[in-house]
Amino acid sequence: MPDRRQPDSPTDDNPFAAPPEGRPDQPWQPRSGGDGGNGDGTGPGDSGGQRGPARWDPTDPIQRRARYALLAGMWGFFFGIFGIPSVGLLLGALALYWGISALRGKPAAAVGEPGAPTGLDALGPAARPQRTAAVSGLVTASLAILLAMSSYALQLAYKDFYVCRDDALTKSAEFQCNTLLPDNVIGEVLKVPR
Repeated sequence: MPDRRQPDSPTDDNPFAAPPEGRPDQPWQPRSGGDGGNGDGTGPGDSGGQRGPARWDPTDPIQRRARYALLAGMWGFFFGIFGIPSVGLLLGALALYWGISALRGKPAAAVGEPGAPTGLDALGPAARPQRTAAVSGLVTASLAILLAMSSYALQLAYKDFYVCRDDALTKSAEFQCNTLLPDNVIGEVLKVPR
């Protein structure tokens, strides 16, 4: 079988190949994106050492609060739906605080600089997903607080029914508590099923 070795070409881009004969070794440098850059990270695809828009920085308190607002609001809403209004109210209040502080906060770099953009506007292109997270956190926090408050309002408005139901020792005594409810949709939802 004939030797199928290909001739060395000047465009050979194998980073593991030995240097050509007569050429000294060079220290390793990271390659650019293949867009004709010269290996120092300033090729045409690079913009000052960063590629594309800024990424999420977990050390930035504004971005962190936006994410916390979304998570706390979502979990507060779930706890409100599943009938644990005290946890839903707590998480909703925290999400409301974190969402507002994320939208109004000042990044650490902008503190003391007059005329610098504040809040999520200081993040530039990375502000869009963080603003979406903060606003979503505010919406879900409002829903969680609404669910918790409506649960507490029902317990206050129909306190006699809840006390009667909790104190009932038998199933028939629990059914008698249905007479304390009004004849409307709320009464149909709250009544003890037979």
